[in-house]
Amino acid sequence: MHFLTAITTLLLVNLGFSQTGSLAGTVLLNDGTPVINAHIKIIGTTHSAVTDFDGQFKINEINYGSYQIDISTIEANKKTIAITIDQEKNSITTTVTRKTNELSEVVVNGQSKETKIETAGYAVNVVKTEEASIRNIQTNELLNTTVGVKIRQNGGLGSEVSYSLNGLSGSSIRIFIDGIPSSIYGSSFSLNSIPPSMIKNIEVYKGVVPGHLADDALGGAINIVLHKEAKNNFNTAISYGSFNTLQASANGVYRFKESGFTVKASLFHNYSDNDYKVSGRSVVVTGIGGVQTPITARRFNDAYSSTGGMAQIGFTTVKWADQFLIGFTGSDDYKEVQHGAFMTITPYKDRFLESNALLANLIYQKKDVFTKGFDVQINGLYGKRNRAVNDTAAAAYSWSGRRAIDFRGNEYEYTWGSQQEGGPTLAKIERKVASIRTGVSYTINAHHKVLANHSYSGIDREDSDALQSVLENTFKGTRDLHKNIYALTYELTAFDQKLKASFFGKYYYQKTISIDPAIEEGENGTDVIVDEIVSSTNKDEGYGFATSYAIIPNITLLASAEKAIRLPDETEVFGNDGDNVIANTSIRPEKSKNYNLGIRFGMFKLNKHQFTVSTNFFTRNITDRIGLPIETSLNVDDELIIYVNQGNAKSKGIDAQLNYTYHNNLGVNFTISRFDLTTTSGAGTEFDIPNTPFFTMNGSLRYLFKNVVQKKSRLSLFYSIYFTDDFSYLTNQGSNTVGDDFFKVPEQLSQDLGLSYAFPNKKFVMSFDIKNIFDKPVYDNLSVQKPGRAFYLKLNYTINNL
Repeated sequence: MHFLTAITTLLLVNLGFSQTGSLAGTVLLNDGTPVINAHIKIIGTTHSAVTDFDGQFKINEINYGSYQIDISTIEANKKTIAITIDQEKNSITTTVTRKTNELSEVVVNGQSKETKIETAGYAVNVVKTEEASIRNIQTNELLNTTVGVKIRQNGGLGSEVSYSLNGLSGSSIRIFIDGIPSSIYGSSFSLNSIPPSMIKNIEVYKGVVPGHLADDALGGAINIVLHKEAKNNFNTAISYGSFNTLQASANGVYRFKESGFTVKASLFHNYSDNDYKVSGRSVVVTGIGGVQTPITARRFNDAYSSTGGMAQIGFTTVKWADQFLIGFTGSDDYKEVQHGAFMTITPYKDRFLESNALLANLIYQKKDVFTKGFDVQINGLYGKRNRAVNDTAAAAYSWSGRRAIDFRGNEYEYTWGSQQEGGPTLAKIERKVASIRTGVSYTINAHHKVLANHSYSGIDREDSDALQSVLENTFKGTRDLHKNIYALTYELTAFDQKLKASFFGKYYYQKTISIDPAIEEGENGTDVIVDEIVSSTNKDEGYGFATSYAIIPNITLLASAEKAIRLPDETEVFGNDGDNVIANTSIRPEKSKNYNLGIRFGMFKLNKHQFTVSTNFFTRNITDRIGLPIETSLNVDDELIIYVNQGNAKSKGIDAQLNYTYHNNLGVNFTISRFDLTTTSGAGTEFDIPNTPFFTMNGSLRYLFKNVVQKKSRLSLFYSIYFTDDFSYLTNQGSNTVGDDFFKVPEQLSQDLGLSYAFPNKKFVMSFDIKNIFDKPVYDNLSVQKPGRAFYLKLNYTINNL
């Protein structure tokens, strides 16, 4: 309670000490054409920006005063202008003179905010969502194009997703939404459902995670940064396409200029039948005599629906707070379940999951509290999250969608009375969840900064089943998980900002408690209720560093290392009926020593050419790795899975990325990732960990046409290609073993096409996309097939400066 008291005190104290304002501007050529990618630098400060396609930029939180601004671009001569920041919102429009001669040498420009993050020493990529928000691209698809990232998805829209960074996957990778673990929000408000239009950018940390994201991320972290700007705007979008897929979203912000009172709201809705075609060895129809005939079938019990939103009110850019917002997040989803962990020959019918969440949230941010350089940030979340499993139909079905027959030709039912083994269920998991993340930082001077962060998350879980007896439901089992993580970071900048270094330490503490009432016979022969309690406590320390050195302004060496700890999560400890996972209360934390060494070239400019190349070498030495059991044989008809400590593992590899643009019209992106992930058997034999794609490549092209059909319109064409090398979901049985290919996921190559047309008023954008244009079969976890060719149309409408 003392921690919450301290937070409340901070919020109630008037914290206004320094005044800051924003600067919005537009850079134009003499003929009125917007200047794209002009670099804006406020001399004598760390503030900078890059102009967008409309030649516009914005810089926030500038201390009041007079400054000089440098404007540099390959299209025009460099220009320096004077400005004065003396009010909350300031704006300028300036023109620059086009160069008469093309530059023959390489031009080095200032750094954008994203570049600063990527050159701080961590193996990190910053993914911008502005372009994706107007296309038919889900947030997960956008992440899948990021170097070193592989999205593992068991099917279509709404299906279970895990994230792989440089070979480590699942819960080893932590997902954050504005620094709050996404698991707190539940499945109904996740990267499956949040549209890119709600997201400002995505930070992907590989291997080494900075102290300000205080959590137990073993292999990396993905931080979703939602829009926080108080600029008045409204955006709405709707998309419709194959498999009866509908996606709609709306976002709006309104700030009252005089008082700073701000209202923010976001809504989304997603629906898909997910009735795409599947085939393969498990997609068969069993006839009389047990004869199995392979077929191509449509999934018939895989529909998904999610609806949710976030609303906040409060104050922004006022004397006592940069942001003070309170609100709620609500979401609800429905997901039919077609099969268990594998695509078995008898799929499910009428098994489905339902989830909902209602959470209160609080955000408080203030720079220069009490004294200049002392910043405070608090994010809190509290509420309820529920999930229910409905499985009461005993009838067996085949992939044709009709009732399954036995070898005599008679329709049959499962003797256990449900689709999944274990008997009929109306299991419900009710959770009370809480998460609070607090961070304070003090910038001592331009060279030294100290940060302290604390993260708490707690789950109070209660399991029940309406089909159990009254007595069993009266005395329900409970599951509690409490986790505290503390981090202390020191940042150093030296040698005229060429050297940047961060040193951090983390302390981990987790307690889990399972209580299950049981009836036992007492001494006098009467029944007594006894609580069976299983509890465990995990404590550990971690530490690490990240450093970068700029050899020349745009060639940077990066190195980072961390001793990382990953505590078992709720599903791994307590299980989850909806995901076919059973409990393992004795599971241990996994640990890893992570190392990264990289180099970044760019951005360089040569005449109209711009390019950036980055590469990263990495190793991961893992102890007590958590994952599915590694067996020498695997029953692919298993419906239930359990997470265990597999033993020690090693991962080493390289990833690289190239970004190239020509005259701001042509854009090329290429990424490649290759690694090994091995473990050792009891006999000392090293072998690959199964169900892991070791080699992936992605590429994309974009070309912009201006003034198509209408003046000041923009037509963008897109092409993407995704390659995944073959991999096995069974441990290698030896060089002379026949039948290994049966368990291999084949080499995959899929391609997408798209276009978007922005109308001259800059408010309306229409997009059309074709996914998997050649309808190639694509697979993922345990060879579960994903959707084939699909078509989508999206309409996007935006109003700025309401």
